[in-house]
Amino acid sequence: MLNRRAFALTLFAVPLFANSARAARAAVLGPEDQALVDQAADYLQGLREARGRFVQTDARGNLTRGDVYLKRPGRARFAYDPPSGLLVVADGSNVSVSNGQLKTFDRYPLMATPLSLFLARQIRLDKGIVITSVRRAADGFTITAKDGSRKAEGTISLSFSSDPVALTGWTVADAQGQTTHIQLSGFGPASGLEPGLFVLKNPRTGTAG
Repeated sequence: MLNRRAFALTLFAVPLFANSARAARAAVLGPEDQALVDQAADYLQGLREARGRFVQTDARGNLTRGDVYLKRPGRARFAYDPPSGLLVVADGSNVSVSNGQLKTFDRYPLMATPLSLFLARQIRLDKGIVITSVRRAADGFTITAKDGSRKAEGTISLSFSSDPVALTGWTVADAQGQTTHIQLSGFGPASGLEPGLFVLKNPRTGTAG
């Protein structure tokens, strides 16, 4: 069974951006690397609404699947296939994690999670975060970043296809080096996503968020 706390801490929660005694070191980007960063930022800025499927691989190699919906600014929904019982919703202010199997509900500030990197109203890959590497592959590239203002040890690596530029997934590594990988499939622009997708009520209180 997927450990709900390990899931939350690795993929969405505060410790990714926990304080560290070591400052994040920026990579020295050449013109070609900077061009890729700019292309990624332009793509994310233009991605107002999107939907698709995802496969999550946790630090132990366990696989879970589900549907993902994004609506910028600030909204996302990860609906895990049965029997996971997990539902993760970003409502613009908070990220709520509900586990139907365990009957639990947790909430984290959106700005303290890696989701805020590509759900922001204004996508900035040159302010507030530190690009630590740009890696090329045969069919795309990966940008790894830290939260520069908080001197984080955790990182997020965003992977993109190159022709055309599109988000294909991301990997989050926490301060202990534990990683969770999200691979996207059939992911692309959408329109008219229902507002209710991005509302998750606390089952104990009946209130949203």
